[in-house]
Amino acid sequence: MMFPRSIIPNAFTSLNLAFGVLSIIKATEKDYFSAGILIMLAVLADACDGRAARYFGVSGDFGKELDSLCDVVSFGVSPAILIYQMYLYSANTVYLVFVIIYAVCAALRLARFNLDAANVQGYFMGLPSPGAACFLASAAIAGLEMPPACAAAGLFVSGLLMYSKVRYPDFKGKGNPIKPPVAVLCSLAAGYILYFSPTLASIPFIIIFAFLAAGVINFFYIHFTGGYD
Repeated sequence: MMFPRSIIPNAFTSLNLAFGVLSIIKATEKDYFSAGILIMLAVLADACDGRAARYFGVSGDFGKELDSLCDVVSFGVSPAILIYQMYLYSANTVYLVFVIIYAVCAALRLARFNLDAANVQGYFMGLPSPGAACFLASAAIAGLEMPPACAAAGLFVSGLLMYSKVRYPDFKGKGNPIKPPVAVLCSLAAGYILYFSPTLASIPFIIIFAFLAAGVINFFYIHFTGGYD
């Protein structure tokens, strides 16, 4: 008996969800490094499911909906809980607002992506939710020390970027909305910081932060130089 080919991409999608749930558990156990790594593994699984679906020719509405539902947990809820447990748990309860804002923005981002997928080509409209999740997870992996206000700001800014109009490249060879001067500037800045980076664990955070910053700088660069081509 042959198994349906859709089982393979759906298995990757389910693995994404499993990693997200395990990350939440590890965060509540105060194992923040493992929680961050599990989010990164969820991103890897998420990257595999779409490719597997296209390879086996089984892309469809069911897979897209399942993917978004799993992404809400792995890239919306899980990173928010990780940052809350690591930086905000003992702080003022008002910071819970930023945890909720991040999770809601992730859900809005994913819903908009499903609706706009056919119209938005060659770039992502808003920071992809895996990118935002990697940004927060990499801070935990690096063991960065920061006051609660900075952690809350990270949640707030990454949440707003997800649902913003800032364009980010999709890395599929269909176009790159980041203009060369911005790419060079952010690459040089990231390289300079990396050269003086005290630990290897902080390298992913620096690279991802440069990626986020490039989108924002590019947005203003485009605004003042005449718009996208």
